[in-house]
Amino acid sequence: MAQQMSLLCTRILILACLLAMPFGAVANLEGDALYAFRQHLNDPEEVLASWDNSLVNPCTWFHVTCNGDNNVIRVDLGNSSLSGSLVPELGNLASLEYLELFNNHISGSIPPELGNLAHLASLDLYQNALTGTIPVTLGRLKNLKYLRMDHNILTGAIPTELTYIGSLLVVKLSYNNLTGVIPKFASSVSTFFQGNPYLIH
Repeated sequence: MAQQMSLLCTRILILACLLAMPFGAVANLEGDALYAFRQHLNDPEEVLASWDNSLVNPCTWFHVTCNGDNNVIRVDLGNSSLSGSLVPELGNLASLEYLELFNNHISGSIPPELGNLAHLASLDLYQNALTGTIPVTLGRLKNLKYLRMDHNILTGAIPTELTYIGSLLVVKLSYNNLTGVIPKFASSVSTFFQGNPYLIH
């Protein structure tokens, strides 16, 4: 009898561990992604002081919002005096809906991996010092409504792939160094391209 009870307890313990694994794996992946981002930022106002990678998941971190399944859905770091760069690991935030990094001093290029954020509704990178081109991969963001990357130093052409995003409401790319012909967006999309002297209207 004791042996059967021991076997039953062992099976229950194994089952509990298996059920816990997906949550733990997702939470750690997202925590690792955000912590990698933190490692590439200068944070003079210590707004990221709560971003402790030793915690089980990042849902208790300031400026991070999670859903009921403890998946990260918002990162709100606008107006935070941050400098540094974006990192490819941000593309691992599979449930992310809002990436708010506006009005900082973030430089470097926009990682193509941001195109992996299938649930993203708002990408706000405006008023930073971002350089390089707009990744073609952003055309994969089929739930994107707001794309605001104005007041940076972006170069190159506006990807035609962005015009295929049916959910788009606003595209703000003004005051960069973009070139080439402006692709045709749907009439339902509010577009802003001024301040790019080499764009062809």
